[in-house]
Amino acid sequence: MRKSKPKKRILLPDPKFNDVLVTRFVNDLMVDGKKSLAYKIFYDTMELVGERMKDSDKTPLEIWKKALENVTPQVEVKSRRVGGATFQVPMEVRPERKVSLSIKYMILFARKRAGKSMSEKLGAEVIAAYNEEGGAFKRKEDMHRMAEANKAFAHFRF
Repeated sequence: MRKSKPKKRILLPDPKFNDVLVTRFVNDLMVDGKKSLAYKIFYDTMELVGERMKDSDKTPLEIWKKALENVTPQVEVKSRRVGGATFQVPMEVRPERKVSLSIKYMILFARKRAGKSMSEKLGAEVIAAYNEEGGAFKRKEDMHRMAEANKAFAHFRF
C-alpha cells in the first residue's frame, strides 16, 4: 500500500451512560454536526423504551444493546468477478464492521418508520429489534439468507 493506515480515533464515552458504543451510535445519528440534538434524540429514545418496556427487568440501555446485537449480521455477500461471471461470495464480517452495520441499519430503518418525532421512531425500531422483528432485523435475515443461498461460491473468497 502506498498510504499508511489512518490512526483510529478514540471516542470519549457519553455523559449519561458513560458508554463508548452510545457515542458511536449518536455520531451516526447526528445530522449536520448537531451532536447535542442527536444526544437529546437518543436520551429521549431511552426514556421512551424504558416506559414501554416497564415489565422487562432490563434497563433501557441493556434493551438497546440487545436490539443492536439482534440486528448485527455475521456474514455478508460481496460481488467477485471470476472469468466474466459475477458471483455473490459469502464472507464473514469484521468485528468493527459488524457494529457499524448494525448501527447504520437501526438508524436507517428508524428514519423510514412512520411516527411523530425521531426519538419515537427510533424507540419503536429498538423495541422491534429487541423482539427480533422490524426492518433492521429483516435486513440481517435477508443478508444471512443470501449468504446461505450462495454458500457454493464460498471457495472464491479473496
